[in-house]
Amino acid sequence: MKLIRTKGRGAQAATKTLAALERRGGAALDAVLPAVKRIVANVRKRGDRALLAYAAEFDGLVGPSAVRVTPEEMTAAWTALDPALRDALRTAAAQIRGFAKRQMPRSWSTAPVRGLKTGQLVRPLDCVGCYVPSGRHPLPSTLLMTAIPAQVAGVKRIVVVSPKPAPETLAAAHLLGITEFYRLGGAHAVAALAYGTATLPHVDKIVGPGNLYVTAAKRLVAFDCAIDMLAGPTEIVVTSERGRAADIASDLVAQAEHDPEALAIFVTTREDLARAVIAETKIRSRKNPVAREALQRNGVVIVAGSVAEARTITNRLAAEHLTVDAASDLEWVENAGSVFVGRWSAQPLGDYISGPNHTLPTGGMARVRGGLSVNDFVKLITVQEYTVEGVRTLGPKAALLAEAEGLIGHAEAIRLRSGSRGLRHNRTAAHTKGRARG
Repeated sequence: MKLIRTKGRGAQAATKTLAALERRGGAALDAVLPAVKRIVANVRKRGDRALLAYAAEFDGLVGPSAVRVTPEEMTAAWTALDPALRDALRTAAAQIRGFAKRQMPRSWSTAPVRGLKTGQLVRPLDCVGCYVPSGRHPLPSTLLMTAIPAQVAGVKRIVVVSPKPAPETLAAAHLLGITEFYRLGGAHAVAALAYGTATLPHVDKIVGPGNLYVTAAKRLVAFDCAIDMLAGPTEIVVTSERGRAADIASDLVAQAEHDPEALAIFVTTREDLARAVIAETKIRSRKNPVAREALQRNGVVIVAGSVAEARTITNRLAAEHLTVDAASDLEWVENAGSVFVGRWSAQPLGDYISGPNHTLPTGGMARVRGGLSVNDFVKLITVQEYTVEGVRTLGPKAALLAEAEGLIGHAEAIRLRSGSRGLRHNRTAAHTKGRARG
């Protein structure tokens, strides 16, 4: 890990490093975009012919029947699973479901003035596609994190796609009662979800993380099919003044092992703690080649000049995962995907079993949104209902606003409801004004 100081001789280099970290996220996608464009365009134009050709090339599958996972396969995977792991999956699912239920928005109605009712209806999306990566590691937890909030929201059709899905992922699908599962991945799977083919009918929204090709494909289809976010490599920031070096280093290594491109940052004012954390990460990543590579490439320890500066830097970074020392630190946290408080809150607990979603914004997008939630699977439909009394109370003011914008038809539609006298008055005034101009 690289150590930088915001004060003294290293200040200028620190400024450049922080600026680069804030701009992270886009360049890597641009590199794969030409290839992804060809794949997405081909699936959109040729449908099943293109999808099945890519399935044979990239996924080793021949024909539609090989692409679709049967319920029997999911049941068999669940039955063959170690009982302790089945219990762990049940517990994780219950935690995630309970959290999603608490997040669920509600329909409501109110009467702000006599004669007017306003409110909102909460309605689920009709169909969604959950992308579950299956590259370096099987990720049944991602299936739980993407499908359960959709179920809580009431989504009728939930489609799962996953390239070469592991038995654990198939078992998780059985646990949730998933009936539509395709062993597909990459840009062609995203294109099929967005535009539909004979084998895989389209969905209204695509959620879930993936590699650069998946993320680039989501960016390309986003104007035709809704997406959750463009999730990049895993990120962790730990901001601490009194943490234990071993605890901090273990979390940095844990998140770094996801991907050689993972970003791992420690922010503190204490140089002694900074150096201790660097030493611990070297020890703890010795037998973990992916984590070791990520820490060498993208590991940064920032020694700030003050606690206030450390907090400012943390919010500028807007990390996917953030660990802080105590609950009182939540008062200054403005930008983070998910916050872990105190030494006992190991970040990997949030990856699996705490309940909050582990599909989180990366690349600085935590400045503008939070993680995946039940809110990603519902629509809020606003409602308004007037009586004549309500129109007479608010209508004249609304008509004035319409006229100020030059929208006379708007004003007439309002005045029509409040009585023809008001409408005739408006027409007469407009006619007189027109003659005066003539």
